[in-house]
Amino acid sequence: MIRTPTHDGVVAAARSIAEILPQTPLLPVEIGGVGAHVKAENLQPIGAFKIRGGWWRLSNLSPDERKQGVVAVSSGNHAQGVAWAARRLGIKATIVMPHDAPEVKLANTKALGADVVLYKRASREQGGEDRDEIAAKLIEEQGGVLVHAFGDPWVIEGQGSSGIEAAKQLEGQLEGQLGRAPSRFIACCGGGGLAAGLALSCPDAAVHVVEPEGWDMVGQAIASGEIVTASANAPKTICDALQPTATKALNLGLLKTRAEPGVTVTDDEVRDAQRWAFANLRLVVEPGGAAALAAALAGKVPIDEGTIIMITGGNADPAAFARTIAQKI
Repeated sequence: MIRTPTHDGVVAAARSIAEILPQTPLLPVEIGGVGAHVKAENLQPIGAFKIRGGWWRLSNLSPDERKQGVVAVSSGNHAQGVAWAARRLGIKATIVMPHDAPEVKLANTKALGADVVLYKRASREQGGEDRDEIAAKLIEEQGGVLVHAFGDPWVIEGQGSSGIEAAKQLEGQLEGQLGRAPSRFIACCGGGGLAAGLALSCPDAAVHVVEPEGWDMVGQAIASGEIVTASANAPKTICDALQPTATKALNLGLLKTRAEPGVTVTDDEVRDAQRWAFANLRLVVEPGGAAALAAALAGKVPIDEGTIIMITGGNADPAAFARTIAQKI
């Protein structure tokens, strides 16, 4: 029987994570004359919110499962989250990563002690390898527990811990509004693990999923009520962290009655958000981590004082980030 993530599980994850990680800042911002808040998950030790799900999943492995080790598939941030937790817990980790993953993510994953297995990502010009098949073969050959990047119940609960943390911070920041809960979360979305976790964390808050143009598999799935797979001709995007080809039934089940209609952002809007975060918040944000902010800045989602915009990652390629910032600041 597949375990179902719950609100209580998210609360337990938040309690566990609070014991090992400092809180990330909740920063007040003003966009178009309206106040809102940014949750700076790019300031996690691995530079992304994925450390939450990685820790909660691995810390819930049984003793026998820990001996087997873990296998994960990731373009880089989940890889680092799993590798960080594995090193802390003394668990062997093998990560399947695309050959074109940003070098900073590859290097950081290896530095954390994980074994990295590269695969060829599909492109318009030629087909690629199936990363899930590679992971399955590794598990068959060497054993290990699969730690899915977004379709694992413990991972979803771990990611949702950011919502519990942000809600407590918001209550302390809104003067004269004790008890004020988040009105909405705006979340960068790949496979929907963070969005599903946030939906569980704060049941009364709206959840807006933001994806790159041409990669809105979660938004389309929410609209249709069915899993949607990315086209073989899906456009290139600078948001390398937001390119799963489809969500999972678990995530769709949690989001289809909770999430608002999905929105998409362009590469140019994402770059504008990276520049805005650097100029106004002094934050380095990778493209995929800036998608939610991009949607807010472009007026594609509503905001108010109870809105929490998730900045999810800061593992930017240095050269690409420098070019983006140099364009207009």
